[in-house]
Formats: sequence, structure tokens, C-alpha cells
Amino acid sequence: MNTQKFLAIILVWSVSQSFLYGQGNETGSGNFAGDSIPNNRNCKATEIIGIALPSAMITYGLISLGNNGIRQIDKNVQQSLEQNNRFWYIHAEDYIQFSPAVAAYALKFCKVENTHNLLDMTILYGLSNVLAGGIVQGGKFVVGRERPDGSNTYSFPSGHTETAFVAAEFLHQEYKNQSVWISIGGYTAATFVGVARVYNNKHWVSDVVTGAGIGILSTKAVYWVYPYLKKEFEKKFGKKDKALHTFIFPGYSNGNLSLALSCTF
Repeated sequence: MNTQKFLAIILVWSVSQSFLYGQGNETGSGNFAGDSIPNNRNCKATEIIGIALPSAMITYGLISLGNNGIRQIDKNVQQSLEQNNRFWYIHAEDYIQFSPAVAAYALKFCKVENTHNLLDMTILYGLSNVLAGGIVQGGKFVVGRERPDGSNTYSFPSGHTETAFVAAEFLHQEYKNQSVWISIGGYTAATFVGVARVYNNKHWVSDVVTGAGIGILSTKAVYWVYPYLKKEFEKKFGKKDKALHTFIFPGYSNGNLSLALSCTF
């Protein structure tokens, strides 16, 4: 029953993000797109794919919760890895999961033009992690899927992969107008993290696919909604209020709580 509830909630959430995005583009009001996403009607196909792909990834993972062909793929991949023996264990994913975000800030400090200022970047990245991390951690407790190595029952979805794809989508959103290779680099690093989690026997394939979808879609959702939230915040406190220059937000990912402070000078 708990698994069914989680499945229903996550499906409704995925569909609602698609609806929100579609409404913002159809009206052309800019309430959600604002400064984050230019209103380019010639990119409809790309925009639709941007929604459909992570939604399909999440759906794929939810289907795997049943006893079906997708779940059998999980088991076949793990059996294949066991039969061929793992020559080494990859531990770099603990650090590489953050590399796209580090790259985003490095490019910013190197004066490469991006979508937002430093403060907005930090808020967007923090909120994306809070949203995606909350969904993933909730899923782990509700679903209770055992890891391939039997270490615990927090396998679904993958937190490392979610964190990596939040960072990759964050990098993409900030520098997509600069070079496609920046986005490719970020997503390559995130994909490596997912592959490493499966290779290291910590996750099933469907765990990492779902984590990736949640990371991407959550970050997109935050970028769509943020201009509206910022506008409402400025209405309430005023553009010159100090609160706009110093911001503290919580983070939650892979079971770790954190606080981040962002300041502009």
C-alpha cells in the first residue's frame, strides 16, 4: 500500500510539472519562464523532449517496482556483473556527483556569461537539491527496496544519481546558451555516477534511472517557478532589502543535512 501511494504521488508530481511548463509557454506571460528560460517558440520540440525524457525515466523506475520485465532487467544486469567479476570498485562517484555544480561556479568566477547572478545561482541550486532530495529520501523510506548487496533497504531511488543530475541540469540551465559541450560534459559526469552505482552493486539500474529523472525534472521545476517566487519576494520585502543580498537555505541529500549561505557584495 505504501508503494502504491508513493507511485501515485510521484506520477501526479511528474504530470503537474509538464502541465505547469506547458501553461507557461502557451500563455507567453513569462511568469514562470521570466529571466530563466527565453520564450523561443522555435524550440517547442526540444522543450517537449526536456519534459518527456525525465518523466519517462521516472515512469520506468515506478514500473520496476512490480514483478515485470523491467525488474528482470535489473536482476539480469546484476547477475552479469557478478558472473564477470568486478575488477575494481569505483569510489569516485562520491565526489564526481558534485562536479557539474563545481564547474558551473568555476565558469562563473572565470567570467563566462551565464543565465543568473551568483546569488540566484546558489538559491536555484539549493532549492533544486532540497526538492529532489526530499522526493528521493521519501521514496527510499516508502518503497523500502533492498540494495543489490543487501546492505540496507534504501535502494530506490538512487540519491547519488539524483544529486549528480541536479548538478548537471543546473550547469545546463546556466550555460546552455554558451556551448552544448558544457551541457554534454555535465551530463557525462552525472551518467558516470549512475553507472558507478550499478557497477559497485549499490543500486539496480531502475534506481539510477529514476534518480536521474527526479534530479532533472526537479531542477527544471525550480527554474520555472523561481522567477515568480522572486517577484513575490521582492513585492513583499522590496528590491533593496538586505534579505535579497544574503540568503540561507537548507540542503538535504543522501541522508545529509546542510546549510548554505549565499552573499553578494
